[in-house]
Amino acid sequence: MAKKYGKKTWLIPDCFLHSVSLNEQVSHEAVCVLNTTDKDAKIKLTLFYEDRDKIDDFYAECKAGRTHHIRLDKIVSQSGKTIEKDVPYAMLVESNTEIVVQYSRLDTSALEMALMTTIAYPVE
Repeated sequence: MAKKYGKKTWLIPDCFLHSVSLNEQVSHEAVCVLNTTDKDAKIKLTLFYEDRDKIDDFYAECKAGRTHHIRLDKIVSQSGKTIEKDVPYAMLVESNTEIVVQYSRLDTSALEMALMTTIAYPVE
C-alpha cells in the first residue's frame, strides 16, 4: 500500500487567467496535483468570484501514483464553460483521496515573462 501524503481539500485564493501573451508561451495557470496513493483521485474544482455566482462543475482526474497538471486555460466544465480571462477568482480543490496541490501562473503579458507558484492552502 502506498503512503498517503496531502489532504483532500485545498484552497487557492488568488487566481487570474491573463488574456494577453506577448511571447511564444501562452499566459496560463495550472493546478499541479501529486497523488501518491493507490487510488485514482477524482478532483472537483469550484471557482468563486467577487461579483458573480460560483461555478462548481469543473472536474479532473489524477491517476494513482501519478502527477497531473490541470491547465486552467484548457479545462471545460461539465456545462461547457471555460474559465473567463482577466477576471480574478479563487478556487476550492476537492478530492476523494489525499493529494498535494500546487498552483502556478505563467504571465506572458510583458516581454519579460513572470512565473508565480505556490503550494495551495490545505484544509483539515
